[in-house]
Amino acid sequence: MNILLLGSGGREHALAWKISQSALCDSLYIAPGNPGTATCGTNVSLSVNQFDAIVSFCLEKQIDMIVVGPEDPLVNGIYDYIKSNAKTSQIIVVGPSKQGAMLEGSKAYAKAFMQRHSIPTASYKEFTKENYNEGLEYIGAHTLPVVLKADGLAAGKGVVIALTREEALQTFSSMLISSQFGSAGDKVVVEEFLSGVELSVFALTNGDQFVLLPEAKDYKRIGEGDTGPNTGGMGAVSPVPFADEAFMKKVIQKVVEPTIRGLREERIVYKGFVFFGLIKVNNEPYVIEYNCRMGDPETEVVIPRLQSDMVELFLAMEYGKLNQQDIHTDPRSAATVVVVSGGYPGDFEKGKVVHGMDRTWGKDTLPFYAGVQSNGQELITSGGRVFAVTSFGSNLGEAVEKSLMEIEHIRFEKMSFRKDIGYEFR
Repeated sequence: MNILLLGSGGREHALAWKISQSALCDSLYIAPGNPGTATCGTNVSLSVNQFDAIVSFCLEKQIDMIVVGPEDPLVNGIYDYIKSNAKTSQIIVVGPSKQGAMLEGSKAYAKAFMQRHSIPTASYKEFTKENYNEGLEYIGAHTLPVVLKADGLAAGKGVVIALTREEALQTFSSMLISSQFGSAGDKVVVEEFLSGVELSVFALTNGDQFVLLPEAKDYKRIGEGDTGPNTGGMGAVSPVPFADEAFMKKVIQKVVEPTIRGLREERIVYKGFVFFGLIKVNNEPYVIEYNCRMGDPETEVVIPRLQSDMVELFLAMEYGKLNQQDIHTDPRSAATVVVVSGGYPGDFEKGKVVHGMDRTWGKDTLPFYAGVQSNGQELITSGGRVFAVTSFGSNLGEAVEKSLMEIEHIRFEKMSFRKDIGYEFR
């Protein structure tokens, strides 16, 4: 098969690494890719939202399957665009329809979906400029902390947990009135704060059947001890020690199955990944959010642990045979540590020369490139999260220590990373 993978981050490098191992993959193209994905296939200079150019490329290269990494093209309707074109309608697209992607594209849509299908989640209300004053009153009477979410896509940064009334009101105003997150904040969801421990669960579904991939836990805060502002993710671990068989049974029965059933009942076309952002409260799972794709950096620990053929799974998804698939998982622990540019998630400088990535890595370690580019001679930083280092170990502590040891050989000006990933379990 000729396969096109869309995206350019650490998630896409991990997916490219896995897809390229399949005997079913003849040619792999990554658009636009990065220097890491170039070792797994051929990078193509296409934007993920350049749908016309993507169609032309698919016809030129006789693409059989498109795997969509990031959320933007899914929310913008790439599945529908490919399927509505008679020349490309036969291409398998791994990613939901535009309506399915609304589960991530709109927090309010997702909350309403959960309510309709009795899926456990925090209580909430939504507000726009039209009922702004009502929102101020609601926040004024709400228990603290309170969670405020920009309704649309905000690159993982549109969620604020306000500890004080003043912070909550200021955040509400910044989102709705000052357009802090642009049109993503035209509607704001205000919801109850749930106290517990978080984890990420991933399903591959065709809207009827599903299989679960290994679960993970990511670390969003920039600072050690989970302090400072939220980022796109500073690291992740898998498996999650508290997600035992009894708890995961609850996750399947109370969250995953009702979600897939809801997709089926509402006739929402959904062929791809569902990311369940969960929180464990008093030993019960609650949904914090849905994503319509794999998470980053969770992909960098989940995919290396997956021993099943990824392309086989995608074909089973397309042809209604997921219920015949057994998921094989590496029993070892995996941990990824993300190395970021100084100043991230705020202002940071790009163009820093990266040294040490061309070394021989440990046999249990995988480097995944993210915000890095090649200028033809050297690797230079091009984003906030520059790369992720994933290692295997007999336990999470050992896996984290291996990644930290490998990172000691890498350097660029003002680089930063957390040394305490997985700290609760080590």
